[in-house]
Amino acid sequence: MDMDKRPPADGGDGCLVGVIRIPVKIVAVLVVLPVRVVWELLAAFGRAAHRHVLGPLYVHVLEPLLRALGWLLATLLKLVFVWPWVGLWRYVLAPVGQGLAWLCRGVYDHLLAPAGRILVTYVLRPLWAALAWLGRGGMRYLLAPLAKGVTWIVWALGMTLFVWPWAALWRWVLAPVGRGIAWLAVAVYRYVLTPVGHGLVRLTAAAFRYLLRPVGLGLAWLAVAVYRYVLAPAGRVLLWAWRVAGRIVGALWRGFQWVGWVLVGWPASRVYRYVLTPVGHAVREVWRTGRAAVREARAAVRQALFGTPPVEPARSRARTLGSTTAADAAPADEISLPRRQG
Repeated sequence: MDMDKRPPADGGDGCLVGVIRIPVKIVAVLVVLPVRVVWELLAAFGRAAHRHVLGPLYVHVLEPLLRALGWLLATLLKLVFVWPWVGLWRYVLAPVGQGLAWLCRGVYDHLLAPAGRILVTYVLRPLWAALAWLGRGGMRYLLAPLAKGVTWIVWALGMTLFVWPWAALWRWVLAPVGRGIAWLAVAVYRYVLTPVGHGLVRLTAAAFRYLLRPVGLGLAWLAVAVYRYVLAPAGRVLLWAWRVAGRIVGALWRGFQWVGWVLVGWPASRVYRYVLTPVGHAVREVWRTGRAAVREARAAVRQALFGTPPVEPARSRARTLGSTTAADAAPADEISLPRRQG
């Protein structure tokens, strides 16, 4: 809350703060101080144990032991899983493989390669030449005449089975029937459909002129009359009713707002200003007093343990709003901004 809207403090608030401060200090000395002393002792004991016992034990005992165990485990793993396979590869599999490769190269160079060259030169090449000569002679004197005869037979069968029957059917059957159907269609269009179409056009024009046009004009006049004498007045009445209803709703809403402010808003603002605000100030003072008591207790414990003179922290001297005196001094009256200007 703003400082200018805070109500002025009186002597009753100072007495209330003094009464609350004494029990808070007693609780801090009896509860917080022993707990903090025990915690500081435990922390000091832990730091000393880590510095003089656990640290040297890890550095001079555990770390060399772990390193020796790691070296021993690595040596055992190499002895079981690495060195036997390395020796097997280096002294058994590699020499055997090299010997097999040398033997295969010798067999290929001195046996398979000469035999292959002899086979290609004196067997396969003459055989391929003979087969090529036979193929050229058979293609020229046997396969070409046979292919020509088979082609002529297939052409004759195709013409006899698939071309000549369909040509005769089209020439002597389908073409005359098609010409007859076309002549009949032309006659029907000229002597039947054209007169019927002309009659339908005349009938449609007469129906539009003497039936549909008068009916349409009558319906249009009726629609204009309904709009002018029924819908337009009804729309204006509805618009006027809508505006009146809007004004009534606005008036009701403003009335509800006024009632809500009178019943809820104004009482809530009064309760906040004259009840909650002083209670909040009192709680804040109690909290500041408790913090100051805890700081004083810590300073006393530090003096008892280490022998240093108690120094009051800079933040322990809580100051009240609108005053330059400490929290222990008598609080000064707070002056709001309107009173100062007045």
